[in-house]
Amino acid sequence: MERQAVSIMKAAQLVGVSRRTIYNWLASGKLDYVRTAGGSVRIFVDSLWRDPARSGEHAAPTSAVVSSFNALGS
Repeated sequence: MERQAVSIMKAAQLVGVSRRTIYNWLASGKLDYVRTAGGSVRIFVDSLWRDPARSGEHAAPTSAVVSSFNALGS
């Protein structure tokens, strides 16, 4: 199964934080990401729900985050 990835802006909207927070999380290794051929960063959605206090564990997404993510496909 292929992992879904979103832009930094969409990731920030999904979890309700600023783009700067997403950049900080990227720099500290809290999020998994990939760079496109054009150099853009795409963040793997499943890494957005990881609890930063517990490395390696994932927190369950809230219903608001799940609803926002489901709206992406619409």
